[in-house]
Amino acid sequence: MESTNKPIITIETTVHSPIEKVWEYWTEPQHIKKWNNASDDWHVPTAENDLRVGGTFLTRMEAKDGSFGFDFSGVYDDVRINEYISYTIGDGRKVTITFSSQGNDTKVIETFEAETTNPTEMQQAGWQAILDNFKKYSESL
Repeated sequence: MESTNKPIITIETTVHSPIEKVWEYWTEPQHIKKWNNASDDWHVPTAENDLRVGGTFLTRMEAKDGSFGFDFSGVYDDVRINEYISYTIGDGRKVTITFSSQGNDTKVIETFEAETTNPTEMQQAGWQAILDNFKKYSESL
């Protein structure tokens, strides 16, 4: 990730599933809707994903009680199947995700530019919670 003035946050996990399965669950909308939330009181009613360079994605994240919601969207800058994804979020921040096969496990490392509204610790905790939810979902099937 190129150098910017924005703080860079890195989160990671090891998923006890083969890389092909991890990639599928990370990228296919029917799976994204089941794991892309930081807590059980949130959900994703809509997910769209055109996984190719120049393609776009849109994930609608909402509180289950209807009190708040937002669209998380962006454009893919680089896609290497089962290896690497980079994208630019709608607000211009950059995100990269690296997938590394470790036998029947997959290490997922996600790096993103922090936004300026919330403390970096809060952003790291929120993104890590989503990644932990992804791990839990991927290992449960």
